[in-house]
Parts: sequence; structure tokens; C-alpha cells
Amino acid sequence: MISNPELRERGLALFNQLYGNGAGEALRQDMADICPDFTDISIEWAMGGILARPGLDAKTRELVVIASCVTLGHTVPQLRAHAQAALNAGASRQEIIETVLQLVFYAGGAAVRNALVNIRDILNGVEQS
Repeated sequence: MISNPELRERGLALFNQLYGNGAGEALRQDMADICPDFTDISIEWAMGGILARPGLDAKTRELVVIASCVTLGHTVPQLRAHAQAALNAGASRQEIIETVLQLVFYAGGAAVRNALVNIRDILNGVEQS
């Protein structure tokens, strides 16, 4: 895969900011035996290319991704990761709950309930606002 060092550096910095230091390496190890290119795509293209764009702040972007995960309904690991990333980017517990609740008429009650249950421990680990 062709690598872009500038996007990689920018993406890795944002990845570590949102998911914690070492998160990029953890993703690399997780994908090493099946699709190492997925790590490069995630860090360079998604993080360094899309999420680092101007126009929306990191908190708003994470809330949008949470909404997408809820709507898809089958992306529990990603939902959990992005809920934590949203908190790390400055979102409050209430903002995340309201983002999920907003989808009750679009994704359905079951999807909203499942999402709230799946991120309960993450949200209950922060002070309520």
C-alpha cells in the first residue's frame, strides 16, 4: 500500500488523542494477521484525511459517528470506541445520550435501547451533567 507520511503522522496523532496512546499500535496488531492495510487506511485516510479536516470539531464528528453506529445497529465495538472518543473530545454524557435518543424514530427503539445498554458502562464512568 502506498503510504502518505504526512497523513499518517496527522492521523496517528488524532487517533491517539481520541482513543489513547497506543491505540494505533493496538489496531495494527489486531489486523496484522488478516489485513494490515486496514490499519493504514484507518490511520491515514479516515483519521488523517477525513476526521482531521476543517469544518467540524472532533466532538461533533464523534457524535455523528455514534449516530451512524446506532443506525447500523451491528457495530457495537465501534459504538463503544466512538462513545469513549466523544468523551475524550469533550462531549458530555448528556450530549451522547441525546445523540442516541435522537435516533429513536429513525433507527428504531430497539437500536436506541441496545446502543444505550452497550455504552452504559462508558457513560456511567463519567460525572453526570
